[in-house]
Amino acid sequence: MNRKEDTEPIIDHLFRHQFGKMVSILCRIFGLEHLETIEDAIQDTFIKASASWREGIPDNPEAWLTTAAKNRTIDLFRKLKSEKERSKYVQSGASTIAFSELFLDHEIADSQLRMIFTACHPALDPRDQIAFALKTIAGFSQKEIAAALLFKNETIKKRLSRARASIKKEDMAFEIPQGVDLKKRRIRVLEVLYLLFNEGFHSTKKDMIVRQELCGEAMRLCKMLVDHPKICDSETQALFALMCFHSARLDSKIDDFNEIIDLRLQDRSKWYFPLIVAGNSMMIKATMSGVYSPYHYEAAIASEHLMAKKFENTNWKKILFWYEKLQAISPSPFNLLNMAVVNLQRNKPELAKAIMERVKPQELGQRNYLYYGCMAQYYKAIKDYKQALSCYDQALSTVQNDSERKYLEKKRNKIQLLME
Repeated sequence: MNRKEDTEPIIDHLFRHQFGKMVSILCRIFGLEHLETIEDAIQDTFIKASASWREGIPDNPEAWLTTAAKNRTIDLFRKLKSEKERSKYVQSGASTIAFSELFLDHEIADSQLRMIFTACHPALDPRDQIAFALKTIAGFSQKEIAAALLFKNETIKKRLSRARASIKKEDMAFEIPQGVDLKKRRIRVLEVLYLLFNEGFHSTKKDMIVRQELCGEAMRLCKMLVDHPKICDSETQALFALMCFHSARLDSKIDDFNEIIDLRLQDRSKWYFPLIVAGNSMMIKATMSGVYSPYHYEAAIASEHLMAKKFENTNWKKILFWYEKLQAISPSPFNLLNMAVVNLQRNKPELAKAIMERVKPQELGQRNYLYYGCMAQYYKAIKDYKQALSCYDQALSTVQNDSERKYLEKKRNKIQLLME
C-alpha cells in the first residue's frame, strides 16, 4: 500500500486515464441513453476509491477500479432492470460479448473508438461535439473544457446538456461509422485529440503549464486511430507525428520549480530521441499521399526545432516558410503571432510589427497575453524599453497561469535593468 499523502494525485491521475474507458464500456453495455447515469456511477466509483484508500492505495489501483466498476455496473443492471438492455446493446457481430471480456484491452480500445466517433456524430451540433468529446473521452471537468475552448462555464454546461439531449432524441448507434461518414467524422475526431494534446502541452490550468498525462492520453487515443486499418489516413499519421515531436521536448520545457525554460536555454540532451524517431517514421508515411493538412505543416515546424542541435542553428527561414503554408490553408491569429516571433528571431522587427498589426488581441481569448508579450519583444528589439515595459504590464494583467506569469515577470525585470 502507498502512503496516505500519495492518494489524491494518484486518484486524479487514474481518473484521467480510466474515466473515458469506463464511460465507453458502460455505454456499450447499457446504451447511450443512459449516459448520465453511467457518468454518475463512475463518479461514485472514484468517490468510493477516495474513501477506501484513505489508509493507503492498493498495490494495483487500476485493477481495484476495474473491479469496482464491474460491481457498480451490476448495481446499475439491478437499478435499471437492464438484463434486457444488456442483451440489446452488448453485441459484436453475431455473438454476444461476455461481460468480463469487455474489460480486455482490445475490447476497451474498440469501445473507446466507438465513443470517440459517437461524440463527433453529425447529428450533434458542431459547437457541442468537442465539449462533449472532451468530457466523455478524456474526463475533462466543465471548467477545464471552458478553459480549453475559451468559453464561459455556463456555455459549456449548456453544450453538454444539449449534446446528451440530442443523443437521446436521435437514438444514436454506438458504433464506428463506415465509408464517407467515417471520413467526415474523422476530421472532428482529430480536432478533439489535437485540443486534448494541446491542453497537456500548454495547459490553461492556473498552477500547471505542462500536463504530461493529457499528452499521453491524446497520443494513446491517436495511436488507436493510426493502428486501425480502416480509420488511419495521412492526416491521422501527421497528427500522431506532431504529438511525437512535441512530446519529445516535454522534459526540457519546465524546471524543477515548475517554471518555464526559454527555448534558447532548454537542455536539448533531455529531448527524447525514440519519440523523435517515431515521429520521423510516421511523418514519412504521412507525406506519401502528397496531400498536406495543417497537422503536416505543424509537424514540419516542430521537426525543424528538433533538427537544430543548438538554438543558434535553428532554421528560422524554413520555419517561417512552413508557417506561411499553414496560414494559407488554416488561417489563425496564433499563426500570425508565431510568424511575428519568427521574424523577431530573424532580426526583422519591422516585418514582425507589420504582421502583429493584423492580429487583434481579443481574437486570442484567454491567451491574449501572448500578443502583448510579443509586442514587448518588438519594442525591446527597437530599444524602446518604456513601451516594452508597458506591454509586459498588459500581458501580466491578463495571464492566468502561474508559470507563465513568472516567465513574463523575469522578462520584464530584464527590461527594467536595461533602463537603469
